Amino acid sequence: MTGDGLVFSDHSSQLWGIGDIVRKRAQLTPDVTAFVFEDVPITYRALNARVNQVAHALKKSGLKKGDRVATLLFNGPAFIETYFAAAKLGAIFVPLNFRLVAPEIQYQLNNSGACLFIFDDQMTAEVAKIRSATSIKSGGFVVVTETPGLPEGDPQWMNQFESWIKAEPNTEPLPDAPVALMDPLAIIHTSGVTGNPKGAVVSHLQTYFKCMQVMMYTDMRSDDVFLAQIPLFHSAGLSVVLTPVLFRGAAFLLRKHFDASVFARDIEKYKPSIILALTTMWRFVLDTGELDRMDLSCVRQVLGGGERTPTSLLEMLADRGIHLQQVFGQTENSAMMLLPEQYVHRKAGSVGIPGMCNDAWIADETGQAVQPGIQGRILARGPTVMNGYWGMPEKTAESLSQEGVLDTGDIGFMDEDGYFYIVDRAKDMYRSGGENVYPAEVEKVLMQHAGIAHAAVVGVNDEIWGEAGKAFVVLQKGASLSLEDLHRFLEGKLARYKYPHHLEILDALPLTASGKVHKAQLKTR
Repeated sequence: MTGDGLVFSDHSSQLWGIGDIVRKRAQLTPDVTAFVFEDVPITYRALNARVNQVAHALKKSGLKKGDRVATLLFNGPAFIETYFAAAKLGAIFVPLNFRLVAPEIQYQLNNSGACLFIFDDQMTAEVAKIRSATSIKSGGFVVVTETPGLPEGDPQWMNQFESWIKAEPNTEPLPDAPVALMDPLAIIHTSGVTGNPKGAVVSHLQTYFKCMQVMMYTDMRSDDVFLAQIPLFHSAGLSVVLTPVLFRGAAFLLRKHFDASVFARDIEKYKPSIILALTTMWRFVLDTGELDRMDLSCVRQVLGGGERTPTSLLEMLADRGIHLQQVFGQTENSAMMLLPEQYVHRKAGSVGIPGMCNDAWIADETGQAVQPGIQGRILARGPTVMNGYWGMPEKTAESLSQEGVLDTGDIGFMDEDGYFYIVDRAKDMYRSGGENVYPAEVEKVLMQHAGIAHAAVVGVNDEIWGEAGKAFVVLQKGASLSLEDLHRFLEGKLARYKYPHHLEILDALPLTASGKVHKAQLKTR
């Protein structure tokens, strides 16, 4: 392509994957801290060297461009190293939720066609249950342990992560084929209304645009310290925190798990300038009372959301000098909107306005844009939107038009200034403690109970978790059921965050004129 005397190569100009972030950082800012994990700092030079060792181990295992490498890991170095190592090779990263149980793990491994699986030793029992029923071949299981050696029992079907990479060089790996910007980077699963999780495919290019979007949202600087204890397997952890922070060359404060007291003390100890925490997390942090005695002047910006945030919580944080800016997005389009700090109180209840790298609007059932104040479906478009759902062309077509317009599944309206407000979800999904829960998935399992004739689940308000599930159940003749019985039945079948917190026994479920369960009536109960 030629223009103004310059010649560009269409192919070579695209060869720049997300894995190049840590390579370039190791050159530009080698001795700067990339992240601090459990109080241990890791420089960009050290991170890139470890990433390269993992990449060489992946190559030696036979991993090629386009192959899928799955993880079931808590927050920590192994997660970050595997993510960037896969990116350098053009492999597709598949992070699984560490709260999943065996059947859910099995489905997502097979759905993605993963050929290598790296998991935490605390997950060994769940993985052992399903390892022979997955797409992972012999030698493709790698366990991450806190101490040297394999977990108790010395199972020979797995490799130990540190031993697996120990002899590998820390030189830059050479992928078997060039890695281009439009290549898939990751498959991130999000539950579906039909009960089967869907794997949203995001590319290297989309992730770069998300980095730029977040950097503009936060005015992120290279000397910023970013505190977040959200799971990295989420699109928010991966695309809104980890990747943008390292792209900018800032420092990321990381813990294996969220602990409200530790989170508060980290603010005092490390003086972060940017914080991200979900609404439920802020409730727990406030309950510790730690913030009441702290100087929080170091904090420049605070991002949050994840579920409906009550005005009372915003006011409690504001009284302590923390002005929580709502962020709205989803796996299919992370960091879609942000509520600017100057509008936190003036636009209370709003989820913000679309960022530089995507557009959003309200449409009626025919797809036509509507006027401000009128409710409709929230649609979005831009370079941050996913490619589609892995191996699910029909589901992709339902959510993503050929022109790249994403139906978010949310109902809302826009005010005269272009700020968005969520009214309801067109799909049944609710958010409990920042986790998506799809009632259809829970209902499918409930209907396997011998004593249940019919079941429906809806999300209801919950003071701690924002929303929680309530199960409405019709029992078989002569059967009885308590909430404790229900939880015992669900054990090992669903992740615990999907368990209904409430149970009500009904003689019959209300139905619509078309014979479907009338969930609106159930919610009004």
